[in-house]
Amino acid sequence: MKHLVILADGFADQPIERLNGKTPMMVANTPHIDQLCEKSGCGYLKTVPDSLHPGSEVANMTIMGYDAEKYYQGRGVLEAAALGIDIEPNDLVFRCNLVTVEAAKLLNHSAGHIETEEARELINALNEYLGTERVKFYAGVSYRHVMVIKGGKNGVECTPPHDVPGEFVETVLPKPFESNDTVKLLRQLMFASNELLSAHPVNVRRRAKGLPVANMIWPWSPGFKPAMPTLKELYGIEQGVVISAVDLIHGLGRLGGLQSVFVEGATGLYTTNYTGKAQAALKALKEGADYVFLHIEAPDEAGHEGDVELKIKTLEDIDQKVVKLVLEYLSKDGEDVSVAFLPDHPTPCEIRTHTRDHVPFMIYRPGLAPDKVKEYNEESVSNGVFGFIDQTEFMQVLLSGKK
Repeated sequence: MKHLVILADGFADQPIERLNGKTPMMVANTPHIDQLCEKSGCGYLKTVPDSLHPGSEVANMTIMGYDAEKYYQGRGVLEAAALGIDIEPNDLVFRCNLVTVEAAKLLNHSAGHIETEEARELINALNEYLGTERVKFYAGVSYRHVMVIKGGKNGVECTPPHDVPGEFVETVLPKPFESNDTVKLLRQLMFASNELLSAHPVNVRRRAKGLPVANMIWPWSPGFKPAMPTLKELYGIEQGVVISAVDLIHGLGRLGGLQSVFVEGATGLYTTNYTGKAQAALKALKEGADYVFLHIEAPDEAGHEGDVELKIKTLEDIDQKVVKLVLEYLSKDGEDVSVAFLPDHPTPCEIRTHTRDHVPFMIYRPGLAPDKVKEYNEESVSNGVFGFIDQTEFMQVLLSGKK
């Protein structure tokens, strides 16, 4: 049996008053998702252990079948793995956003989804003026980058920037769990970056165009290189593939022994190449992959922006440009393919950040009798055959078809 996981990041939401108490998922026109639901077994999944924050890195690690409490070492090391950065055992690795700060407040966690080429110019400037033998910056995609501090101490509490839009920077700076010089260095780098980047030509041009400036770094989710077994070692997956526009997902896949597939036009935004990603997933299945993890970031970004209409649009695009193609494939060549569809966590538009609420999931598997759930949303799956499952149980259910 081959397995396709369609991970719609941040897909789930909460009831919204102006949607008459419904969620974006409930009001979106998603006939193909509902058609897949009619063929599937459904349930709820807890993706985040109580001891960890509800980050995409934690939730996706869990969905891939890893015990996050055992293996999670921070988001930065996952993105470093995706970029092919050689990490030493004493390297403390951070995810490093380029953010917008105005009037001493954090306004935007993504600097308006700055273009990658502009971001690279800024990262090059950071390395030239702030980089040392101990501190190094690595360019990723758009606003998502990596910073490495050699010999850093991990007794640091860092706030994800997407959790605190509109807050005064001084109130959400890195804090020490225990006394160490890493926090002092982080704060120095953040304020020095603000001075450097505010006057950079990239931001001069962006300001003139009325675009959000990328005028500060925001390091967060620190950690050291994890010792993770591969998915082959854990679950016997022989040929796995990961498809995403997000570095941390590719990094997680690489550490798990999966092959990364990059799709032209995949942006991680609502403008992403949905069709191309779906076609790449189906091509991988045809060419012998026994596990394909297809990650779609767009709903999560809409949730972080607090844009209800945009989130509804991303759900409808996934329905028309991804799930429709998967259903067509299943009707012709899917006799040995199971399909799971789920978010990693909710990203409610009204609070613009992740929650740790359990998520709805469905699994289609040839030969598995469907349950009575006919429409896929946050409430309907309560009547699903799988009931409630916890963390790594999802991978076991996916592979076996049994709870």
